[in-house]
Amino acid sequence: MRLAILTSHPIQYYAPLFRCLAEQIDLHVFFAYEATSEQQADAGFNTQFQWDIDLKSGYPNSLLRNVSKNVGTGHFRGCDTPDIESEIEQGSFDVMLVTGWHLKSYWQGIMAAKRCGIPVMVRGDSQLATPRKPMYRLAKELVYPPFLRMFDAGLYVGARNRSYYRHYSYPTKRLFHSPHCVDTERFKKNASEEIGLRNRAKHSLCAEDVVIMFAGRLVDFKRPLDVVREHGLEAKIAVAGSGPMENEMNALAESQGVPIRHLGFQNQSEMPAAYAMADILVLPSTAQETWGLVCNEAIATNTPVVVSDAAGCAPDLTASELVGRSFPVGNISVAAAQVKDLVMNPPRQAHFDSVNEAFSLRAGAEGVLEAIEHLSASTYNLMQW
Repeated sequence: MRLAILTSHPIQYYAPLFRCLAEQIDLHVFFAYEATSEQQADAGFNTQFQWDIDLKSGYPNSLLRNVSKNVGTGHFRGCDTPDIESEIEQGSFDVMLVTGWHLKSYWQGIMAAKRCGIPVMVRGDSQLATPRKPMYRLAKELVYPPFLRMFDAGLYVGARNRSYYRHYSYPTKRLFHSPHCVDTERFKKNASEEIGLRNRAKHSLCAEDVVIMFAGRLVDFKRPLDVVREHGLEAKIAVAGSGPMENEMNALAESQGVPIRHLGFQNQSEMPAAYAMADILVLPSTAQETWGLVCNEAIATNTPVVVSDAAGCAPDLTASELVGRSFPVGNISVAAAQVKDLVMNPPRQAHFDSVNEAFSLRAGAEGVLEAIEHLSASTYNLMQW
C-alpha cells in the first residue's frame, strides 16, 4: 500500500506521527506551503521564529507550488496547489489522507483522488462546541451529512471529534480512532527533575514554590488572564509563551499581587524544560481550543494538567482524573480547587505511563493503519452514500 498525505505546512505535532507511519508504510507527504518567520509572528506568537527541531526529515515529502496571491492557512484560498492533481495521478498511490477541508488545496487533493479512484481519509479535531454564527450552524446541519460521506474513512482524535462525526450522521463503521499525540519520548528525556530545578533557579523560583504554568499563545480564546485571577493559592505563575495579551496579563498580576515569571516564547527544544519546572499546567481555553496539545506535552513530562471543560481534550485526558482535572470554563474557584487537589495528591508514575501510552505516536499511527487496512479490504463504490 502507498499512502499520500496532504497537509497545509510542516507542523511540529504532525512530523513525529509522519515519521512513525513512514516506518510502517510507503508514504509521501505533500505540503501546501512553508511559513516564514513573519507569518509565524502574525499567527499570534507575537515574535518571529522558525521551529528549532527538524520537521521534514524521516519521511518522504515535498513542497507543492502554491499559486495563491495571499499565502497562508487563515483563509480558504491561502493554499492553492493545482499541481497536486498531477502528483496524485503519477504517484501510484492507493489511499490518500488529508488533515482537513478548510483550504482550497485540500479540495484540489480530494477531487484529484476521487477522479483517480483513490479512497480518501480525513483526520482533524473539529468539535461541535466551537463558536459559530446561528445561520452557519443551520447551513452545516443541512450540508454536512452528505458532505462528510465524501470521505471513505474518518480518523477521530478524541471523544468530541467522534461526536462531531456522529452528529452529522457519519457512519460508525467508517470511524477509526487515531488519537492526538506528541513525541512523548523526546519530552520525557528532556524533562528530568534536575533540568526542572535548574530552570526554576534561572527564573528566580525555589524548589519549594508551587508553580502553575500557562503554555501557549497569549490570545483571547485561550483565556490566559484566568491563570492569574485571584484564586486564593500561594503559587507563582510561569508563562511559556508570548502574544498580544502579555501586557494585560502583567498588569492584572501586579494588581492582584500574583508573582509571575515570563519565560517568553519557548521553541520546541525548550518546552520540555519549561514543563519540568512546573507543578501543574493550566489550560483555561474556550471551545475554540479544539484540542490543546500542550496538555499532551505536559503529561509526557509527568506534569499534571487542569483544563477547562470547553477544551477539546478535556473528556479524553481528564475524564479518568488519573493525571488531570477539568473545570467549567471561566470558573476560577473550581480551577483553583482542582490545582490544589493535584498539588496535594500528585499522580503516580503508572498513571502518567498509562495516559502517555494511550496517546502515543504508536496509537496515533495504528488508527491510520487500521483505517487503511479496512479500506484495502473493502470493495468501493465511490458513489455510495
